[in-house]
Amino acid sequence: MGSYLSVASSTARSVDLDNPSGSVSNKRAKITTYDCVSYSRIIPTLPDELSFQILARLPRIHHLKMKIVSRNWKAAITSSELAQVRRELGLTEEWLYMLTKLEANKLDCYALDPSCQKWQRLPSMPSFVNEEESGGRTRSSRFWMWNVVGSSNRIADFFKRWFWRRYGLDQMPFCGCSVGVADGCLYVLGGFSKAVALNCVWRYDPFLNLWQEVNPMMSGRAFSKASLLGSKLYVVGGVSRGRNGLLPLRSGEVLDPKTGLWSQLPEMPFVKAQVLPTAFLADVLKPIATGMASYKGKLYVPQSLYSWPFFFDIGGEIYDSELNSWTTMPDGLGDGWPARQTGTKLGVVVNDELYTLEPSSSLDSGQIKKYDSEEDVWRTIVPQVPVHDFTDAESPYLLAGLQGKLHVITKDANNNLQIMQVALQNNTENNASEENALWNTVASRNFGAAELISCQVLDV
Repeated sequence: MGSYLSVASSTARSVDLDNPSGSVSNKRAKITTYDCVSYSRIIPTLPDELSFQILARLPRIHHLKMKIVSRNWKAAITSSELAQVRRELGLTEEWLYMLTKLEANKLDCYALDPSCQKWQRLPSMPSFVNEEESGGRTRSSRFWMWNVVGSSNRIADFFKRWFWRRYGLDQMPFCGCSVGVADGCLYVLGGFSKAVALNCVWRYDPFLNLWQEVNPMMSGRAFSKASLLGSKLYVVGGVSRGRNGLLPLRSGEVLDPKTGLWSQLPEMPFVKAQVLPTAFLADVLKPIATGMASYKGKLYVPQSLYSWPFFFDIGGEIYDSELNSWTTMPDGLGDGWPARQTGTKLGVVVNDELYTLEPSSSLDSGQIKKYDSEEDVWRTIVPQVPVHDFTDAESPYLLAGLQGKLHVITKDANNNLQIMQVALQNNTENNASEENALWNTVASRNFGAAELISCQVLDV
């Protein structure tokens, strides 16, 4: 803010020196210059410090309209100064960002303001277009941004093709990007398209309302897991292209959003995968990271061994950023972490508690479980959750922590997206009851046949 204000103040001082009072012409010039100076401010006749205080108190839902008032207002609304004032005044707002896919190669993004239950559609994401397919003669791993989440195939189908080689990698549709948040921005990372694992990263800035390409990851990876720890964005695991097919990745990396630079993490040891009885099993069963949650100041990564149609939980590992090392996850936490579908385990932290959702065998309901760190066990706290598992959906339902409450996001049979908030009242650990869970539909919207891809919460 200092640099923004210093320009106006220095201009005002130069006007006083260059226009001494005395002549009519000088008075005329002084009046004209005064008008220019006043209108160059955010709000005429008010100091910019006060203008920022006023704008910071206006709800974010009105920012798009406020930008068209004037160039100065647009500059103020999109400035880092306004975001800083909102943080200092404790006026930040948590919004829910939904990523959906309707067409095979199109990702749509929507933002929900839960306080007024209004939706805003984000600008269209750029999309990936393979230069070779679009007419280029040389093979290139560079893609134009043209939809970054794709494939209606579930993750299980992807790995099925991997192991059974039913289709060549060159025929694979785009799929498997990761989504995360850092420094008040939304990030879309990597993915797999044709024969290339992508390392590109795109960032959405809610104040600019703009997607921008930023520094790529150090490695191309798809189906990786992303999570915020402290102020940095961590990405681990996933798969890349190997000589004989797809190569599971043990590596990880971390982005510092302040500098825009990536740093390498130590590889995940996959300790429990090293005790397989034969070399054959070690070659067939591939270790993969199936989820990640930032919990108790560390990264918790559940892991599995996979070979279609077999899927084995092998617990997981914990990354300590202070020690820059991995340790084995407690048995009850890792082995009991429910799987939503092959290759994916949900986990969300709300008020320092770790929650997950376990689907029922009928695929039309589920249970919410909370991890008890003292007893090292997952406990059912909501035995009946209405969810619908669509066989072609990459993410049939999602979990989110919004405004200090747990939310379940799913679609009903009529394609209505339901964002349901659950409040737990007097729920004893060993006597879960549906009556103890108070459900409230925060918002709904008909997205048609669009699939749920991911949801993230930004507090800005």
